[in-house]
Amino acid sequence: MDRHAINLADKLGEFTEHWSPKIVGGFNGNDLMVVKVKGEFTWHSHPDTDDFFMVLSGELVIQMRDGDVTLRPGEIFVVPKGVEHCPKADVETHLLLIEPAGTPNTGDPDTAAVKTRI
Repeated sequence: MDRHAINLADKLGEFTEHWSPKIVGGFNGNDLMVVKVKGEFTWHSHPDTDDFFMVLSGELVIQMRDGDVTLRPGEIFVVPKGVEHCPKADVETHLLLIEPAGTPNTGDPDTAAVKTRI
């Protein structure tokens, strides 16, 4: 059992690329990930799981077909499973993501970013 705290700021300092989730831990079959984002992602949905976002720094807009949600530092939002959405950030934004291990970030394994553990 690892008994060390995970410092998210330190983990975010280990990489520079955008839209490339990094697994920093896990619990109950879920991946805890940090990611840096800037610009617009792709419209997608997850048919079998909700999508959890927490903004650590910056600002994230989660575009959905029936309206947008804007998140600022310390705020979270859960996109319900099956809801098409497209995250975007005008400035570099740092996020904490939680999702079941193995879930493709685009909802499609063929187009998903490869998640690495740091």
